[in-house]
Amino acid sequence: MNSKQTYQIRRSQRAKRARIVVTAEKIEVVAPLRMPEKQIQQFMRAKQAWIESAQNKVQHHVAKISSFAPEIYQQGAMIPYQGEQYSLQIKASQERRIRIDFTQVFVAYVPEDLNKTLSVSELSEQIRRELISWMGQVAAKQAEKYTYKYAPLYKLIPRSITIKTQKSRWGSCGIHDDINLNWLLILAPASVFEYVVIHELCHIEQRNHSAAFWALVARHCPDYQRQRKWLKQHGASLMLGL
Repeated sequence: MNSKQTYQIRRSQRAKRARIVVTAEKIEVVAPLRMPEKQIQQFMRAKQAWIESAQNKVQHHVAKISSFAPEIYQQGAMIPYQGEQYSLQIKASQERRIRIDFTQVFVAYVPEDLNKTLSVSELSEQIRRELISWMGQVAAKQAEKYTYKYAPLYKLIPRSITIKTQKSRWGSCGIHDDINLNWLLILAPASVFEYVVIHELCHIEQRNHSAAFWALVARHCPDYQRQRKWLKQHGASLMLGL
């Protein structure tokens, strides 16, 4: 074991043999209650190559996630939107509040007095909030567009569609056919957003994830597996939001 590497030992009554847990924060060995510490040290030395490989994978994953959205919303920052990254331009305005516009680049029109009175971090936070509000409105329009496109085909008519901030799911369909969608889908490619709307509409007829359900999804979205794969690969980054 590299002398510079430190690890924590956690004794477990349920553990029958030692195992290693590598996260971004620590290296932990879970060991049986009576396993001698010397034996644990030998085990960790023998697993050094595996530990280093696991650390590299975790660090790569963390770096990939953290690079999804900018740390500071300032001139030239890259904003994720519909599967792409677009530059942010900040322009002074005579308006009373920050306004967001988009035409191949994001433009934040910032009242002159805010530029003078707010710190860089405070202005960044206000721009971020306005971007989230703007994207939520666009997400609602997109959801409505896809619903009108697909709902009539097989009479999958929802009672309502609501755009929400959700921490762990992309969408849901309630027992009364109320569909909730995560606004963060607007950061994904349009085809992914479209797939999630189709997915939830199909739950109006099929309340599970049976073969019949996926067959119904495939009628509307033949390449749905590609969209599911995109969400699996990038979903963690997307969930971090802006």
